[in-house]
Amino acid sequence: MSCLWDSIARSGATISAEIHGRGASVQLTELAAGSTFGTALESLRGRSVLIATREQLPTALALVELDGVARRMVLCTPDLTPEQLAGVAAAAQADAIVLETASTTTTSASLAPYVVAPRPIPGPTKRRASAATEWILLTSGTTDTPKLVVHTLQSLGGALPMQPPPGTQSTWSTFYDIRRYGGLQIYLRAVLSGSPLVLSSSGEPTLDFLARAAAAGVTHISGTPSHWRRALMSGGAAILKPRYVRLSGEVADQAVLDNLRAVYPTARIAHAFASTEAGVAFDVNDGLAGFPLAFVDNPSSEIALKVVDHTLRIRSSRIAARYLGAAPGLLVSDDGYVDTGDMVELVEGRYYFRGRMGGIINVGGLKVYPEEVESVLNADPRVRMSLVRARRNPITGAVVVADVVLANPASPAASDRPEIVKSDLLDACRRTLAAHKVPAILRFVPALEFTAAGKLVRPNA
Repeated sequence: MSCLWDSIARSGATISAEIHGRGASVQLTELAAGSTFGTALESLRGRSVLIATREQLPTALALVELDGVARRMVLCTPDLTPEQLAGVAAAAQADAIVLETASTTTTSASLAPYVVAPRPIPGPTKRRASAATEWILLTSGTTDTPKLVVHTLQSLGGALPMQPPPGTQSTWSTFYDIRRYGGLQIYLRAVLSGSPLVLSSSGEPTLDFLARAAAAGVTHISGTPSHWRRALMSGGAAILKPRYVRLSGEVADQAVLDNLRAVYPTARIAHAFASTEAGVAFDVNDGLAGFPLAFVDNPSSEIALKVVDHTLRIRSSRIAARYLGAAPGLLVSDDGYVDTGDMVELVEGRYYFRGRMGGIINVGGLKVYPEEVESVLNADPRVRMSLVRARRNPITGAVVVADVVLANPASPAASDRPEIVKSDLLDACRRTLAAHKVPAILRFVPALEFTAAGKLVRPNA
């Protein structure tokens, strides 16, 4: 695959599609007659560049502009602290930073600031590729400097369709930030096929985003299960009329899949597994949680899966090249597989995700997977979402604690009284789970905390 701009132009798809941000939009054809960097674009050639805009639309344009021009593009999320940004700049050996406005408070005086305009500035532009650009994505979920994962346009977008299906018009959107792997996949799907794209905005109320997406006629939309639970709680999910709904980034339990099916009865609802390091492994389209054993027993020639010590491992052409600054091959084992760290369990011919290896709760030497308990709690229609965590205990080391958000906490029905719901939930856990997995404490909370990537914050014990 050539640089992003050439790939768009050569795909045969229209490049008149718009990228919609919050309060602004840009047609890709405008980039054919100008540049968001004006005459400064050429001066970014061969440089290691941090893209550190607050909103997503300037980043979306900068990616098209800089691929094939910059030596390295680092997609910085707006939640990075100044200390983290400085650490990323040092690890990436960055010498330039892209911002929305001129600023004298960048991470270092050694970083040359470049301002990306809100829309392309008309004028002659030589947007020519000179070398393959490294796309650097940051891992999430750490207070230290994130790991820097090295991809190329080929590993990120080489398997994506370059044209929409004949006779159809798709409009894409995502709750994700496009600077995260899940959001970047949707961004590339849209721009490589010439489809309109509606971007979310940091801090934007869920109802406002849903209204913007509906007004733009979004047909394909993705997010984490937590994103979708918040959309369902907002009361405005039905305003969308999608043909395709996709979940990824967290365990998609049966409850959230069934709730989405109820709201979008004619849509294709899929959940996917992907990671920043390993790329997209598979989509599940049968409406059921987990994934079939056949995915492991009969791998395709492009993507191979195996389970070792209960963790899922992936080998494919979509795997990142390396961690920046680390020795080549650090990501993969000797046989070319990436250990995702995601725990799976085989039950009656189907694998079910049980959570991250580092998230296991140890109750007296016995393991508890938080997501397994959450799937039981979330199966009750009176529950919208839950978070299972550990609390230290001097006897067992830890006990299981569950925080539960009710779907309708103000319900007047006698069967929905909190004490009855609590009793019913604990009874369901006792019927389904081993005794050590049943929450010792269950409390109702008005909301749960989410990361900037749209995932539940899972605190340490």
